[in-house]
Amino acid sequence: MNTAQNLHALRQAMIMWEIDAYIIPSSDPHQSEYVADHWKVREWLSGFDGSAGTLVVTQDWAGLWTDSRYFLQAEQQLAGSGIALMKKEVGKGLEYDEYLAEKLTAGSIVGLDGRLFSVFQLQLMEETLSLAEIEIAINSFLIESIWLKRPLLSDAPIVVHDLKYAGQSRVEKLSEIRAKMREMDADVYLVAALDEIAWLFNLRGSDTAFNPVFYAYASITKFETYLFVDAKKLSNVLQNQLAMDQIQIKAYGDFQNFIAKVAEEKVVLYDDKTLSAIHYIAIKSDFQIELNLIKRLKATKNEVQLAHLRKTMEKDGFALLKTFRWLEQELSKRTVSEYELGVQIAHFRSQQSHYREESFHPIVGYEANGAIVHYRATEKVAAAIQNKGILLVDSGGQYLDGTTDITRTVALGTPSDAQKHHFTLVLKGHIALARICFPAGTSGHQLDVLARQALWKQHLDYGHGTGHGVGFFLNVHESPPGISPSASSSGERSEFLSGMIVSNEPGYYETGEYGIRIENLILCVKDQESEQYGTFLKFETLSLFPIDQQLIDFDLLDQEEINWLNNYHQEVYVRLLPYLNTREQEWLKNKCRIYQT
Repeated sequence: MNTAQNLHALRQAMIMWEIDAYIIPSSDPHQSEYVADHWKVREWLSGFDGSAGTLVVTQDWAGLWTDSRYFLQAEQQLAGSGIALMKKEVGKGLEYDEYLAEKLTAGSIVGLDGRLFSVFQLQLMEETLSLAEIEIAINSFLIESIWLKRPLLSDAPIVVHDLKYAGQSRVEKLSEIRAKMREMDADVYLVAALDEIAWLFNLRGSDTAFNPVFYAYASITKFETYLFVDAKKLSNVLQNQLAMDQIQIKAYGDFQNFIAKVAEEKVVLYDDKTLSAIHYIAIKSDFQIELNLIKRLKATKNEVQLAHLRKTMEKDGFALLKTFRWLEQELSKRTVSEYELGVQIAHFRSQQSHYREESFHPIVGYEANGAIVHYRATEKVAAAIQNKGILLVDSGGQYLDGTTDITRTVALGTPSDAQKHHFTLVLKGHIALARICFPAGTSGHQLDVLARQALWKQHLDYGHGTGHGVGFFLNVHESPPGISPSASSSGERSEFLSGMIVSNEPGYYETGEYGIRIENLILCVKDQESEQYGTFLKFETLSLFPIDQQLIDFDLLDQEEINWLNNYHQEVYVRLLPYLNTREQEWLKNKCRIYQT
């Protein structure tokens, strides 16, 4: 990849199209977090491969906006590229629109590929740029002419996600959605998010890394269901099954023309966070309602899914046990690269039943690399892990029977007092969130302070959200549930419902020295009813792996926090015990030892 040549080619195209600034996001036409190589335009142009960031290019300047998770990574990858790192602040909106409004003159034209921006993003840009009399050209498809060796989209087959895992048939899901459409007197519901389509039809694919989804659109009317997808990816058997369920298959590329025809003079439902701007302008109806009918249904796991997931957490914990025992044994003889450890984690997970792939790139950060929140070691560039210091490992797996995501920070030698102090403050926040009982209607925005309060008392903090929703053999980052200062992981204010799964992952990062994060997945469940105040909810911790007691300053924990830790370790030991041989049992018994005050 030659960033300078790519940027030069783009600027030449901008001259031909008479465009003063061009905006390149990280997304695909479905606003996916993980996108197919075909849609990694920002990465191809800039060299920055983080999952979040927006590149803005003018004739004499280029800048990349990304958030605090990627500051250190972006500084390293953008070095020498001529692209400035623009540090995005939490809750500050797009930011690049305000920059362009200030730097460009009235009458300037900002170009973008309208397939890659949501309706919501376009409206935010229009609000800012129109005030500066700057025009937005959403049909600026500049990349097609300059990315000559662009990867093709995948033709991998689409497969059925069996009802024994899903717990609800596609016919039942469609019936539930149509019932909600009738309540609103809606005629057409347009669906663009890939995980929503996969969930709705009980189908899975492999068009992107980590998320088992496939490129498609869907449209639901009062009596008909359309799936817009490359039919070659569907077997004859699957096509027949879909036909029996009254689902009509149309070409992926026909979605825009279909919208223009079917939506005329109809009440149209759509999600402005996932529907592309270019599709939105094809809607000819004046009767539009911005509403997502699938997100909450998908995020609220049924009892069949939860029963599977609890078992999945056991085998995932067992795979981690195998990994960390392997690491300890290897470090007694040699150093181990961060990259090699990441490979071993995937290897031990792959030995578990129903495993399919990792749910994201493993984050294996030794010492200073642990302070890079979304650090990614490579085979060529990775630190050598030694029998000293601390190590942060964030990893997850995709299984037919659930998705996992867990982080542990472990001491490989004698930790410093400062490391123990910071680790314990993070642990206190983790426990506070795990133990909370709260009334129905509470949002993640309201709970976020629990995870930060111990750090705040020491005038410390961390720059990322505390928790994100997690799918079921779907996206490891799932809206709407989330826990962060600004609201949920998707930027929405959404209350928790029983059955929603979210991560609990406070952290602390000492730049240039070490990083600390403790993450478990937690399930929202009903606690009890109050005659006066209604339903109360709480969290059930799902992830099963010990928390490193070498890093804990127990003098900073109160008795209730110690009780939680002891009870958690007892559950980890009891649940994982049936999977273990004698030596593994002894290892786990030591890691889960009960602390006596």
